[in-house]
Amino acid sequence: MCAVSALRIGHGYDVHRLTENRKLILGGVDIPYEKGLLGHSDADVLTHAVMDALLGAAALGDIGKHFPDSDPAYENADSLVLFAKVMDLLRENGYQVVNIDSTVIAQRPKLMPYLESMRQNLARVGQMDVGQISIKATTEEKLGFTGSGEGIAAHAVCLVEKAG
Repeated sequence: MCAVSALRIGHGYDVHRLTENRKLILGGVDIPYEKGLLGHSDADVLTHAVMDALLGAAALGDIGKHFPDSDPAYENADSLVLFAKVMDLLRENGYQVVNIDSTVIAQRPKLMPYLESMRQNLARVGQMDVGQISIKATTEEKLGFTGSGEGIAAHAVCLVEKAG
């Protein structure tokens, strides 16, 4: 059996459908838009992808395991509150975050004006330096479900380090 590295990589992905009469929350930022994301919680695809990346890096499952959509306790939950719980779980298991790199995929709205606030939110809640977090936004040139405006997706990768 080979030695386990102290550095571990994780990847997360999430997608939600855009719908009427919902707020659009990304990285904990309430973004003015005519539609919001449909989901059991606040449907914050960015924060969900980041949480899944972190849980995956530490081999602790995924957000569905820790915050199942079948549990009414998580209905309309603030994803930043769930993110704080994931960070606590990582620390309890001896992990610290080295960095997070993420991309939000949305044709509209334009997200550039909100990216720094998203970084600040994740850094504050995760008790990290904002320099450890990268958030980018891109379109899919009107291709696929994100390009047609049916939904928004996010990818995140992270590097965590196990103390000891």
